[in-house]
Amino acid sequence: MSRLFEKYKATIREELKKELNVDNIMMVPRLEKVVINAGVGEATQNIKVLDNMMEIMAVISGQKPVLRRAKKSIASFRLRAGMPVGASVTLRGKRMYEFLDRLVSVVIPRVKDFRGLNPSAFDGRGNFSMSIKDQLVFPEVDYNKVDKTKGISITFVTSARSDDMGRALLKNLGVPFR
Repeated sequence: MSRLFEKYKATIREELKKELNVDNIMMVPRLEKVVINAGVGEATQNIKVLDNMMEIMAVISGQKPVLRRAKKSIASFRLRAGMPVGASVTLRGKRMYEFLDRLVSVVIPRVKDFRGLNPSAFDGRGNFSMSIKDQLVFPEVDYNKVDKTKGISITFVTSARSDDMGRALLKNLGVPFR
């Protein structure tokens, strides 16, 4: 098991139960999945850019990303329905907690001019989204293989019923908010 998951089971869950004033331990919010997404608009002209991004996402997440295709045709973007436009990875269980642990302890401190994540970036249901503008902050990424820096969006899906519950969960898991 991941050290962050062990910490969650041992201490964080009980702290959240007291902090959120919840009666049943099963009502305490938990992390359900982490979705890593990268949109590569350049892929309409050059498919190699998308292949490179998929390799980088596989290294970052530890599992193979899924190719995402356009749902609609947009003439002004020279985009046809069915063309590849991005990649995403859904992490659950052990890999999810290991990724969150690496993100909080290694990756976020390497972000230039970091002042904390936006605490209002919740969606109203306790899920939190953040973005990283440069994939080179991940130590696993080989600098020589990156031809152009791309952004990655990361979404934390929780079982929380409100933003306050989700914020309390992520804060206790070590996510640094402003």
